[in-house]
Amino acid sequence: MSVRPVQRKFHIKRGDIVQVIRGEDSGKQGKVLQVLRQTSRAVVEGLNLMKRHQRKTQSNPEGGILEKEAPLPVSNLRRIEAGTEKRARKGGTEKAS
Repeated sequence: MSVRPVQRKFHIKRGDIVQVIRGEDSGKQGKVLQVLRQTSRAVVEGLNLMKRHQRKTQSNPEGGILEKEAPLPVSNLRRIEAGTEKRARKGGTEKAS
């Protein structure tokens, strides 16, 4: 009998605009390309770039050093409203005082 891992819910999803609040890329913004639920990480476009040395192959005759995005912890990301610097509220509406 195998135990199925619990699916976690996160405050971000694919396509959201997020800002990094901690780490080397703090303050930078990007679009979420993928959310990895088992490891609580997300891949953000243009952030947390890592270099990968690629051997020459028939499918990639150039070879060389490729840069690709590495996953970031979801806890280090803050969802923001598209086109503004404002932080997005999770519920979508603010309380009137």
